[in-house]
Amino acid sequence: MPTRTTGAMSQDWEPVVLHKSRPKAQVLRDPKAVNQALRAGAQVQTVKKFDGGTNKKAPATAVYARKLDEAAEPAALDRVAPEVRQVIQKARIDKKLSQADLAKQINERPQVVQEYENGKAVPNQAVLAKMERVLGVKLRGKIHKQKQKKRRKMLYKNAIQGLNNRPKTDHKNANTQIELN
Repeated sequence: MPTRTTGAMSQDWEPVVLHKSRPKAQVLRDPKAVNQALRAGAQVQTVKKFDGGTNKKAPATAVYARKLDEAAEPAALDRVAPEVRQVIQKARIDKKLSQADLAKQINERPQVVQEYENGKAVPNQAVLAKMERVLGVKLRGKIHKQKQKKRRKMLYKNAIQGLNNRPKTDHKNANTQIELN
């Protein structure tokens, strides 16, 4: 026979109130629940997610937002480099493709190809990769960065030569007045 412990057993005469479980977050997002809460006079707060519905892997969106807030003037977006534009045009013409044909092959609108060839587009690596595959040319990477560096060096060298070729002025004998407001 089982034995019972005759220890400190007591009766609790306090009433126990059982509540239903709180509604889960998914239920609270339901439009019916929101309407019911509005009808009942409860406070309803709606907050839109910052990057809701996007598939971005960038971890620090707050950093980019802070940079935008701190910027005094709007930042200029990079455009397609002139070398890249020329390579796209030349490769497309060599393959005897129209802009519309190229756009069809890379699954983009003809306007996108036109913007890339005119230099108005902001470079998208995915679109450039598609163009590279169809046209069989290199549009990204070190090749064009080296060309850009050479171009910058040439512009810098020309600017220095322009400064060296300007007429010299004698600052001791020059009659210049500076007005301070």
